[in-house]
Amino acid sequence: MSAMEFREPVTIFVGLGFPFDVESVLDAYRVLTDWVGARDLSHTMALNSCLDAINGIATAEAAREQFEAFAGARGIVAAEAIQATVARAAKDWVAA
Repeated sequence: MSAMEFREPVTIFVGLGFPFDVESVLDAYRVLTDWVGARDLSHTMALNSCLDAINGIATAEAAREQFEAFAGARGIVAAEAIQATVARAAKDWVAA
């Protein structure tokens, strides 16, 4: 494992809802620079953390934590998004 790889990937939904494993600082950096949604504080913090890891100032795991926080705030973390969808479907089913 290189110093830029995450110990565990962050699986997110991209595009039309396709899962994508973000496995490294460079993957996270690409997602963040290609991001077309709002670029708020969580985006800035994640991007800066990735840049710090690329420049050897921070660890890949620190960048991963910031990226996961950003993705979680956007609702694109696959596990969280699936769980939320299942919960909504169950609630709708019970209400019907």
